[in-house]
Amino acid sequence: MHKQKQIIEMFDQIAPTYDNVNRILSLGMDNNWRSEACNKAFGFLESHRVDVILDVACGTGDMIMHWEKSNGKNARDVGKIIGIDPSEKMLEIAQTKLKNHILSEKVKLFLGEAKDLKQIQKDSVDILSIAYGLRNVVDIQAALREFARVLKKGGVLVILEFTKKEKEKVLDKITGFYTQKILPFIGGAISKNYAAYKYLPTSVQGFLSASTLKDKLMEEGIETRLIKGYSAGISTLLIGVKKH
Repeated sequence: MHKQKQIIEMFDQIAPTYDNVNRILSLGMDNNWRSEACNKAFGFLESHRVDVILDVACGTGDMIMHWEKSNGKNARDVGKIIGIDPSEKMLEIAQTKLKNHILSEKVKLFLGEAKDLKQIQKDSVDILSIAYGLRNVVDIQAALREFARVLKKGGVLVILEFTKKEKEKVLDKITGFYTQKILPFIGGAISKNYAAYKYLPTSVQGFLSASTLKDKLMEEGIETRLIKGYSAGISTLLIGVKKH
């Protein structure tokens, strides 16, 4: 619990510069990753009607904005989009970015953690996404259990994350140098919080590989249908479907 609280406090501290740092460190590619994740997710849905999209660890609302763009592109009739995040400061920024959508009641934001989605009813969510937030959850299995609880049968789970490499190749050493040395320096300089951007690449090393994550999802009744790596495996997209 103490570790989880520290992580949440860290995101409160870096919230004001979070978006700018993301764009710089990913060279803007994170927008492409998010967009493709949303577009692919719709392809795994059986129903044309989408009552609820839930974005967990929604942060400043980037993924919600991509869901908004994507549902129009895919001609889907989406009822509402819900964002949940444990950081009050990140949600404050999301409130501002998504102001028009919130006023129209299309988007709702809640303070909460991935392991306890108490605001969300069982079997009520068509698509659940979590982008670059799962490795910051201390009790990952509890979070996956909650994802399975709130998803409808046939519901789609979308995970974008920096997963741990199973075998390190030569190119991985180059990308590893960037994430472990360059990333903390640039992120720390912009945010004035070097500790936060030293933690973020370290958290990848302590996270799961894509295959281990796939196994853990199967334990909760979610079958992985797609695993795709981006930019030499720096980022991974995993899409699963709730079987029962």
